Amino acid sequence: MDNLNTISEGIRAAFVAKNAARDEAVNRSRELVRHCSEAIRAIHRHEWDKAADKMAAAKAGASHLQAGIAAYPDLYHAGYTQDALKEVIEAFCTHAIVRGLPLPTPQELNVENDSYLNGLAEAATELRRFILDILRREDGDTHEAERLLEAMDDIYDQLVTFDFPDAITGGLRRQTDIVRGVLERTRGDLTTTLQQQRLQAALKQASNTVTK
Repeated sequence: MDNLNTISEGIRAAFVAKNAARDEAVNRSRELVRHCSEAIRAIHRHEWDKAADKMAAAKAGASHLQAGIAAYPDLYHAGYTQDALKEVIEAFCTHAIVRGLPLPTPQELNVENDSYLNGLAEAATELRRFILDILRREDGDTHEAERLLEAMDDIYDQLVTFDFPDAITGGLRRQTDIVRGVLERTRGDLTTTLQQQRLQAALKQASNTVTK
């Protein structure tokens, strides 16, 4: 028992270091989520330079977050860490889809495959906001709305093929179900808008014909 104090002090020191790493990871995760939210807001407003700055800050923040917990795999896989990384994936994938650019890969974003797929699913649901914004405008480009809807559809078609246990996919099945629901509602909204536009065009043409 002579070495009990030495053992205890060694464990205490390890816990202190891990707790400090955890506190820093929580703070960095919050900062990361904020950068990503601001990036998506800038994308909605077509403020591309601001979006690029926020995305760069998010990517740098993700690297710092990962480096700070590299020695603690359980902290890396903790909910707050993965949630923050999924926000990064969502921001980068949303930006790529809206701008018509190639999707970033998991390797380019330095994230796990399950986190990537879940972040991609969240990007798909985010596209609904873009489509609704287009439909609200009188001069909204329905072709662009259809393109974004097709992107949502393509993502869902891929996600549904990953038929693996949730322990491997990080709960992807539930997220895929959410994408399906959002996709169906958005398709219905877009279809209704297109039908209304066709009806208005037909009425206008009929009115012009009668006038002549």
